[in-house]
Amino acid sequence: MDLLHKKIYFIGGKGGVGKSTSSAAFASYLSSLHKKVLLVSTDPAHNTGDLFHLNSNGELTSIYKNLDFIEIDSERESKRYIDEVKNNLRGLVKATMVEEVHRQIELAASTPGAEEAALFDRLSSIIIEEVKNYDAIVFDTAPTGHTIRLLTLPQLMGVWMDGMLERRKQVNEKNFHRWMDDGESRTDPIYEKLQVRRRKFSSVRKYLLDSNLTEYIFVLNAERLPILETRKAMDMLKRHEINVKTLFVNKLIPEDADGMFMEKRKANEQIYRKEIERVFPEARKVMLPMLESDIATLAHLRRFTTYLQEGLENIKNQIDSH
Repeated sequence: MDLLHKKIYFIGGKGGVGKSTSSAAFASYLSSLHKKVLLVSTDPAHNTGDLFHLNSNGELTSIYKNLDFIEIDSERESKRYIDEVKNNLRGLVKATMVEEVHRQIELAASTPGAEEAALFDRLSSIIIEEVKNYDAIVFDTAPTGHTIRLLTLPQLMGVWMDGMLERRKQVNEKNFHRWMDDGESRTDPIYEKLQVRRRKFSSVRKYLLDSNLTEYIFVLNAERLPILETRKAMDMLKRHEINVKTLFVNKLIPEDADGMFMEKRKANEQIYRKEIERVFPEARKVMLPMLESDIATLAHLRRFTTYLQEGLENIKNQIDSH
């Protein structure tokens, strides 16, 4: 099945649907297929690390054979990103302008979207630097709204970068040397750095839009709000040329669950299972059961991974039968 042969996976969904568990289980399953896998958490809640009972502190950590893990902290990345920008300008800006330039950078860091931009910069670096070192990279992304902003940033920032580059072209030499360090070089170093960053974003965008390399998976429950949010998210991503073809339908009530309360829940769930088929007719759907306890240990996670494997095999059998 082509789903298991991609290089990059983004797994997203509404908060509370079991996205981090699904991401961890999917990465674990891929690693069991003798693939070298990197699991990356961009979720501020950092549930993924908790599942494995570890804290990577932003460093690459080995979970077990063939599976590595890294947890990205958006606040830490934002600070790192701003410090990097300041360092890039060191020696390029006149001493008399340094304080003002730094003030402007700090103001920019507090604007909406700054953390997402820093996070995307780190994701871009991971993709570009690690895609050759791993058979698969699985991103456990933040809840849906953050995921959409994150995945659509390459296109939006590409437009912004083009505008920045055009404005840099229009800066005349007199103004250029007014704030740049005293030197005879006529090459604009800021323009050069913008060009490098523009190429970086362009390169990552090619990965994100290549369906042969990248797979997008949404996790949802058979409930009204997750269905609505997933549909809106898929429509939004489609407008940015990103197609979501796979859904993990999680926390389904097992057939052997008994009692009057559970019977009513199952009857209600059936309505939404039909709604999922109606709203997402073309999507592949991996059906995952609700477990009787929280997934709090590695044994629980292994059990959930077994259910995920069965769900993926069911899809393969359905495809083969057609």
